[in-house]
Amino acid sequence: MRVLTRRLVALTGALALSGTVAACGSDGDGDSGTIELTISMNAIAGGKNAAEADWVEQWVIPRFEEEQAAAGVEVDVTFEPSGVDDEQYKSRLALDLQSGAGPDLYTLDGIWLGEFAQAGYVEPLERTDPDHAAWEGWEQIPDAVQALATFDGALHGIPAGTDGRVLYYNRQLFAEAGLPADWQPADWDEIIGAAEALAALDGVTPIQLNAGTAMGEATTMQGVLPLLAGAGEEIHTEGAGWTGDSAGLERVLDLYAEIYGAGLGDRQLQQETQGRDKSFEEFAAGEIGILLESDYFWRSVVNPDGGVAPMQDRDEDVGYALIPAVAPGAGLDGADHVSTSGGNVRVVNPAGDHADLAWELLTFMHSAEAVTALVGDDPRITARADVNEALLGDDPMLTFVNEQVLPLTSYRPALDVYPQVSVLLQEATAAVVDGGDPAEAAADYREGLEEVVDGDIAP
Repeated sequence: MRVLTRRLVALTGALALSGTVAACGSDGDGDSGTIELTISMNAIAGGKNAAEADWVEQWVIPRFEEEQAAAGVEVDVTFEPSGVDDEQYKSRLALDLQSGAGPDLYTLDGIWLGEFAQAGYVEPLERTDPDHAAWEGWEQIPDAVQALATFDGALHGIPAGTDGRVLYYNRQLFAEAGLPADWQPADWDEIIGAAEALAALDGVTPIQLNAGTAMGEATTMQGVLPLLAGAGEEIHTEGAGWTGDSAGLERVLDLYAEIYGAGLGDRQLQQETQGRDKSFEEFAAGEIGILLESDYFWRSVVNPDGGVAPMQDRDEDVGYALIPAVAPGAGLDGADHVSTSGGNVRVVNPAGDHADLAWELLTFMHSAEAVTALVGDDPRITARADVNEALLGDDPMLTFVNEQVLPLTSYRPALDVYPQVSVLLQEATAAVVDGGDPAEAAADYREGLEEVVDGDIAP
């Protein structure tokens, strides 16, 4: 009970400092009999996530209202935009929901889901609609992706999009080092072997594996968590608790020690505030051989059309491979390859006056037609396999993620203390990169974990 109370306080206790935002949920309908619904997300026309805001206002709302009118239901949908820092959006949304109002439908970062569920701001879909499992879209969303919208064993919403992590490599550098153009390491030893071959090239950092606190969440998502999955473990297991100084975590830290202790990675890069951006630039310049990153790197960093570090010959020069387990069959659930993913979840406010119609709006927004309209001319990974298959055919990398990465991916735990756990993991990698002993770093991590999760550690 003490842990739950603390979680609720963490979510709501300091929100009074944020300032009250206007309640935008269904406070009642007008005299005309028109049903009022409100959508909220951290997106705004001309600003943050502008494409999504435009899609809601210009595509979703008019079409949904027209569809409902044809069925004899008059509905007026309002979009409440926002364009602030994610944590600020989260605080304002929670304060609004705490008042018993709030939007009828809203978007959450997947790692906030458990926190909002424990506060009663979102409920399992079986309470929203007993027939929710009949929605056709579930057949198009892989089970692994559905996990993004799952808390305490139950679906609470619909995944709004996702991504996947892979090993990128520079084919030109691989050729110079005598490595194969179509590289797929079978285990961690083969990653080290390729890095050692690349070490013979002048001016090349063989491998970039994010580490330390300066890299922030990138260290956890593009380093520790996929590697931990490759060692057969998750950072948190429902019913068992958080993973402490386990054999898997120590093996992950051993890999960091192997890479940075042998000079196969750039230690200094991990300590720089803009280290991740610099790693992008160095990879694009042919100065990094192997990089663990998400499909964002392909779409928005080395994209020859508008990327932040464009590579004109990206499609020829950049290879990508599945992240292998430490050994074949040793990954999570006995897998040979692993990945981690992030993404948002759209949910229905259980306190709304028309949760049933809000569910209809939610499924409408996640129909194949609606998701296709959202993607438009900017190919990206969606939660729906059918949309991905239709729109990603001309992009081999994104097709690779859709077909081979998403079915085996895993997600961060949707628990309020996760960000604190993530920082502890970052600190553990920093200690090892600085030359510390992996076993000691794992023990220090567990000591910090004991305080953060109040002893909720897996045996």
